Amino acid sequence: MKRKHTGKDIAEFIINNVEDNPKSISNIVSKKFGVSRQSVHRHLMKLISDGFIKAEGNTRNRQYTLLPLLEKRFSFHISPDLEDDKFWHQNILPLLKDSKENVLDICHYGFTEMMNNVIEHSEGSSGIAALCLFPNKIKLWVMDNGIGIFKKITAGLHLEDERHAVLELTKGKLTTDKAHHTGEGIFFTSRMFDEFNIMSGSLCFSHTQGTEENWLLQNEKPTLGTLVIMSINNQSSRTINKVFDKYSAASDDYSFSKTHVPVALARYGNEQLVSRSQAKRVLARLEPFKEVFLDFHGVAYIGQAFADEIFRVFKNEHPNIEIVWARASKEVENMIKRVMTDSPDRNKFKLNL
Repeated sequence: MKRKHTGKDIAEFIINNVEDNPKSISNIVSKKFGVSRQSVHRHLMKLISDGFIKAEGNTRNRQYTLLPLLEKRFSFHISPDLEDDKFWHQNILPLLKDSKENVLDICHYGFTEMMNNVIEHSEGSSGIAALCLFPNKIKLWVMDNGIGIFKKITAGLHLEDERHAVLELTKGKLTTDKAHHTGEGIFFTSRMFDEFNIMSGSLCFSHTQGTEENWLLQNEKPTLGTLVIMSINNQSSRTINKVFDKYSAASDDYSFSKTHVPVALARYGNEQLVSRSQAKRVLARLEPFKEVFLDFHGVAYIGQAFADEIFRVFKNEHPNIEIVWARASKEVENMIKRVMTDSPDRNKFKLNL
């Protein structure tokens, strides 16, 4: 027999979906649970009374906003004496003591990694860390007034454009200080949290867990220094080990040997990916990996030269690197197959998602 929905079910659904549907949440809940608009209204009023959400606007234009249960901001001076783990234990951890162990581990990892980047790479003088607890999630901020992460990577790797730095960042194993860092922190942190955003200068990089969506956006107002915002559902079952295992191989002592490359980040605006130089942008620094997962989501078309450089030239030059591709349009898939017609094992390169 189908389980009857409770008031708790409806309240949790509203809390988990109101941010994405601030104006239409009432209609969505009514259809989802088969209840009247009046019933939904009572649930909304109860959540407003409890301080979980707030309403703004008149009846016709009313919209609802999820409210934080707790907000804390901490200013800090950047110096060699600042320790990321000490800062975590003194300021952030006491506020998260009731969190699930796996969620707390992820917050600990991500926060200290981002703080360490600020301390050792930002070249700034001060920063702000913040924690925001919502009924359904934890959100962390780390901000500094330094040089800016994309600008620093662009200069350190001698790239032509800061947008190139975003693409390099998504591959992992990227650092401007190889003697002291592996360059894995941002890669793994972005895949542990439900949402991960970096804003610096005129660019904003966003990664969404589950859908594996990656976005590169232009900031309407340039961000001074670097701002990182991370959020995770407080009931998440994700663990640090699961994320590490996804990009590791048992045959390689569980080292970081697999990477995920969102190919769409290699283009600018509405341009098509057609040239060998664009392909080389995608392939840069992939030699240390054993498996490269090329995600073509959001790419409608690729040119013959672009495909040939990746799936024939690069593959012939690096036979020990396995190239896996997925989420390709029919046009992209046909072009890949076209340049691989001479490969006897061409089908092994495709991964169905």
